[in-house]
Amino acid sequence: MFLYRHVLDDPLPWIEDIVRARRSRKLPVVLTREEVRLVLSGMRDTPRLVAAILYGGGLRLLEALRLRIKDVDFAARLFLVREGKGAKDRRTMLPDSLHEPLRAQIEFVRRRRRTDLAAGRGEVWLPAALDRKYRGAAREFGWQYLFPASRLAVDPRSEIVRRHHLDESAVQRALKDSVREAGIDKPVVCHSLRHSFATHLLEDGYDIRTIQELLGHADVKTTMIYTHVLQRSGGRGVRSPLDAMQGTAA
Repeated sequence: MFLYRHVLDDPLPWIEDIVRARRSRKLPVVLTREEVRLVLSGMRDTPRLVAAILYGGGLRLLEALRLRIKDVDFAARLFLVREGKGAKDRRTMLPDSLHEPLRAQIEFVRRRRRTDLAAGRGEVWLPAALDRKYRGAAREFGWQYLFPASRLAVDPRSEIVRRHHLDESAVQRALKDSVREAGIDKPVVCHSLRHSFATHLLEDGYDIRTIQELLGHADVKTTMIYTHVLQRSGGRGVRSPLDAMQGTAA
């Protein structure tokens, strides 16, 4: 339309009547609380801790993997998510049950960093050119990734050997294996834990606006899809007439 209207100066009158196709909006895959318990219990070590953060705080997978040490606030019981979807920062809850596993993970990062520093490494990538603004910040402990990769790698942007964050495929594989072992037939992915977080908060009676802020949605309409999930699963407490009829017959 732009080509014909503004470049060729030959508007196409018939195209105005064409209706733009709308993308179908599917309901998200949501696990029950028992299914979440089975999936998490079937995972081990770092992938399990990452998955617990996805469900416990409603984070996206890459948001969790990109967490820095300084983004974990035990006193305020929150995670600071930096540059999430839409390049926005937000805060979300840090479950009390994850305090000890997270402290242990931070100590693991501290030990690994000592090894990297002894080898002349220890730098991490910093966002928004902060390494040029704050000299030496890339080597500070607070900026280290909470879930560092097992190996050092060459940063293709700067050609500096650094330790990046854990690759998302490690968590995805562990989750897939756990779902299969649990016998869950739903098409579960890591994002399903975020969907389950929002749905279960709604089931517990929390306000939709609060959940919107925790998820980082720009529009509450995006968050409202979880109310449809509740309706689908009987979340409004409506009893089927078939069940009522069978109860009477009994």
